[in-house]
Amino acid sequence: MKLIGILFLVATMGVVVCAQRPRAIETTPTDASKATPARAPQSMKAKYEGGIFGYNKAMEGTLLFDDTNKRLLFRNKQQKDLFFVPYNAVVAAFGDTQKRRPGAASVAQHVPIFGAGLLGLIKTKVRYLTLQFNDPDTHVSGTTSFRLASKDLVDSVVYALANKAGLTPRGEIYVRKKDTAEVMKTTP
Repeated sequence: MKLIGILFLVATMGVVVCAQRPRAIETTPTDASKATPARAPQSMKAKYEGGIFGYNKAMEGTLLFDDTNKRLLFRNKQQKDLFFVPYNAVVAAFGDTQKRRPGAASVAQHVPIFGAGLLGLIKTKVRYLTLQFNDPDTHVSGTTSFRLASKDLVDSVVYALANKAGLTPRGEIYVRKKDTAEVMKTTP
């Protein structure tokens, strides 16, 4: 009986030891496996959410790539140029998704009707193009965001802007690498 118990214990330990081997690591880089998004339109409807000095209010308008002047331009509904971010001032660009409660759901949840409180649980996904910038001409830096219609549009705009501004991918975001001469000046 002891012999059977010892054999069973040895067999069990063999299975446990084999199950504890390290997993194989995928050798292909994650950036190469991502599909390139569709080509971004030259102009698109956007809602400015804030972040540019002097423009505090959210406003709707058009965001467009001004390739001749190498800048990302925002125009209001009357197609008047309001502000721009030069391509060389963009430090980081990424797409962001946030869940927001619509205004009607916030109001309706306080109505004293049976089940109206459940309307507060309704949330929609909002897609943003978020930019960090540092303008070397004006020495102004900050973070701004533009609300766009869909995730596909955000992905294509981020990809196009990253290529035009010379940004490199780092995970899900695109960043500008510091020049080695610039790094040498800032470090003692």
